[in-house]
Amino acid sequence: MSTIVLDRVSRWYGNVVAVNDVSMTIAPGITGLLGPNGAGKSTLIAMMGGFLAPSTGTVALDGGAVWRNPAIYRAVGLVPEAEAMYDMITGWQFLLANARLHGLPDAPAAARRALETVDMVDASDRPIATYSKGMKQRVKMATALVHDPAVLLLDEPFNGMDPRQRLHLMDLLRRLASEGRTVLFSSHILEEVEQIADTIEVLVAGRHAASGDYRRIRRLMTERPHQYTVSSTDDRCLAAAIIAAGAADGVSVAGGSIAVQTSDFGRFTHALPRLAQESGVRLLEVDPADESLESVFAYLVAR
Repeated sequence: MSTIVLDRVSRWYGNVVAVNDVSMTIAPGITGLLGPNGAGKSTLIAMMGGFLAPSTGTVALDGGAVWRNPAIYRAVGLVPEAEAMYDMITGWQFLLANARLHGLPDAPAAARRALETVDMVDASDRPIATYSKGMKQRVKMATALVHDPAVLLLDEPFNGMDPRQRLHLMDLLRRLASEGRTVLFSSHILEEVEQIADTIEVLVAGRHAASGDYRRIRRLMTERPHQYTVSSTDDRCLAAAIIAAGAADGVSVAGGSIAVQTSDFGRFTHALPRLAQESGVRLLEVDPADESLESVFAYLVAR
């Protein structure tokens, strides 16, 4: 069993800070690295895999430094987000080349096992140029598994996969984790992460925003203050009803709509239709004003 430890890791490019003072421990099991696009997830994974040096701080695998340590590649399998591949060769040739690069004693058998694992045997004699995005993702997964690593670092591995392929990969990751491996995968979709991750690490704008069980992270997101814009046939009447019922923390009427802030969005969303009906008011529009991933994660950073 292997563990990755990041200690106050930062990485910048000129004046741009991609990762800012991040400390976390990635233990055996499945860890989801969650954050909006541009949060620094790929940079962090590149540093964990030894492909990028931290500007400050350290990344260690089982106590040994990752940077400038080629020996770690015996234990690490990486699936990058980039789709750049050798399109002119077949999936089989690609896997066999990777097995030989790892110096495996029986490279053909290892390549075949990896293709079987990702359910790509039937398409293995086709040029990679003919593969769909989901198929390319599965071949990249096979190359990460060909040398039977203890650690898997997967950058957005579900991108481009159809529902059947996604379920297959989720089952595979669960099985690999049950064997004692350390699996980390990045995503910007919370629902994707919470289906399989034991632990979630949240990254926003290069900063470590939250860490722990996904249920706790989901609760933090759910219980944060929510803002809504409500339009109706009588905004002042409806606003008065919302205030009288105590269904929101703050209510204001301006510009032909009602601005509502509530820390209990479940109570508000259940009460709103009833209050409108009781007041003889027809709801025209109810829009969450701050439901983007960026705004949700920014709230976690500010805590």
